[in-house]
Order: sequence, then C-alpha cells, then structure tokens
Amino acid sequence: MRLISWHDRPRGRSVPAALGILVLAAGLAVAGPPTAAQASDCTRTHTGRTPLPDLRTGTYLGAQGGLYPGGVNVRPAAHDSAGRSLAATQVVPRNAAGAADPTDGRIVLASIGMSNTTQEFQAFMQAAAGDTTINPRLVMVDGAQGGRAATDWADPNSTTWQILNDRLGQAGVTPAQVQTVWLKQQFAGDGLGAFPGGAQKLRDSLRSIVTIARSKYPNLRIVHLSSRTYGDYSTPTRGTGAYEQAFAVKWLVEDQIAGDPRLAYAGGGAPAPWLAWGPYLWADGLGADDVVGGVPGRSDGLEWSCADYQSDGVHPSTSGRRKVAQALISFYKNDTTAAPWFRRS
Repeated sequence: MRLISWHDRPRGRSVPAALGILVLAAGLAVAGPPTAAQASDCTRTHTGRTPLPDLRTGTYLGAQGGLYPGGVNVRPAAHDSAGRSLAATQVVPRNAAGAADPTDGRIVLASIGMSNTTQEFQAFMQAAAGDTTINPRLVMVDGAQGGRAATDWADPNSTTWQILNDRLGQAGVTPAQVQTVWLKQQFAGDGLGAFPGGAQKLRDSLRSIVTIARSKYPNLRIVHLSSRTYGDYSTPTRGTGAYEQAFAVKWLVEDQIAGDPRLAYAGGGAPAPWLAWGPYLWADGLGADDVVGGVPGRSDGLEWSCADYQSDGVHPSTSGRRKVAQALISFYKNDTTAAPWFRRS
C-alpha cells in the first residue's frame, strides 16, 4: 500500500482514496521540550497496581477488575453477537453519500483522542502500510489532535470535530463513510481526582463523545476504546490517572451492556455506536523486579520501560509508539468485530 501524509499533499488538492491507499491524515503532535518539573523519573518502574485483565474479580478501591462485567475479559455473549453482526453486515464499503457500494466504496476507520492517540495511530498506520492482508477499501484517517482532551471532544460545537471533518475531506472521503473509530481519550493532565468520582466523570465525557460522533457520522457502527499506557514515569498523579482511566472505559461499556438507553445502538436512529474494548494498554511498568525483560508488568508479558517514553515521561517514544501500533495491528486483524472489515476479504 502507498503511504501518504499530510506533509506530502499538494496544497489545495485532496488526496484520492484510491484502491490500495492508506491515508495518513493529520500532522503528528509532538510535545515541546519538557520543563524540569515535567522531566521523567525513570526510578518509578512499577507501582504494585494490578492491570484490569489480571485483577479479574479482585478489586481496586472497591471497584471490580476485568474488562467486562463479572470480572471477566471476554464480551458477554449477546453483546459479542451484536458486534459480530454489525462488523459482518453493516461495516461495508460505502459511497460518498453513505450507500453501500461494494465496487467503489470505502470504509473509514478514524481515530479520536489527544496527542498520545495521534502519535500512536500514526505509528499504527505506518505499520499497516504495505500489508497486503488489509482490506484495500479501508481508509484510515487520524482525527486525534494534540492538546485536545476529553472536555474538548465532549462539546459538539468544538473545533475538534471540524478539524476531523477537514481531514476526512483531504483524504477524499466523507462523514457518511466513517463507520468505525478507535477512541483513546483523557482529561488534560491525566489527573482524574478522587476515585471513583473522577473516573465516572471521564466515563460521562466518553459517553458524550461517542453519541456526538454517532450524530455526526450516521453510519458509525463500532467504536473500540483503549485507555492510557503506564504513566508513572511522569508523575504519581499522572500515573494514578492513567491507571484509573481504564475504569471509565470499563464502566461506559458496562452501561451499554446493561441497557442504558443513552447508549442504545440498535436501529438507524440509535444514539450511540456499539462499544467494546480495543487493546488494553496499561501494564505495571517493568514489573516487580524492575528489570527489562524480567518479570513483566502484566501476565501476557507486556511491560513499559522509561525508554518507551519521551523525556517528559508522558508521550510515547518511537519504541512506545511501536508497541501500541503492534497491539492495534493484532487487535484489528484478530478480533471478531474488526477482522471482517479490516482484513482483505
């Protein structure tokens, strides 16, 4: 697949979303030089917190772990079945007006989020470029924007949405072709305040974001969500917030599973897309032994070293972006609510 970035685009001309093209939409948000107060502390290699998938039926400050209700890490059967059906029958190539068009249509996968999201999504698209197993009718548009936190996206009149629409236009696609989103969002500074209230507030902002997205993109059917990676190389406050953000995602998805009418996804006039976890990205740094490659930060072997971050301890370095990119590649190729439209038929 050919790789096109905004910096390569001739001014005044849109980039054709031709067959076999992955569009890299959006300039990469790079953090400025950190101040002394922002500098990372590479001694904070682990916290003792348990990743949600490993916590399972255990609790964190009274809140049960696991990615889904009951402390489990798999989607409930009915919710899973609904997502599979949408992936197989509703996320299909569509023309500019949104009508199904198997011959010339496009499927747009957009990202929504802040600076870390755009950096990681750009790395994901670079990793996907040239991969002949990926659906050639898929167009990836990076809508995530540096410095734009959950409170920005939770406002339907925020310029964040217009910027995303501008990027869709530059990529040669339309809002009617946006059918799936990767959402990774936070509050500015990562701090949530006292738990669980802060995480609940973020959950409410995420609910606003997904319903606004559905109102602006009528064919949006599926949103996969992720929370932050390890954050304690920055500050303990950021680190705590990065961990607790996962509960906001967990509770949002649980609300939809429980039948919250604000998150109904069935039917053309439904206020929300179908929601589920994308890759869960947090691991407890280097693990209890503080050694790269030793005891990992979670049971599947994932760990985060200080080298995976820029000097502010917040934004991912090249290696950190690659870790997230590979997690996204694996997820989209293998998850049953993504593979039907992500993979080449």
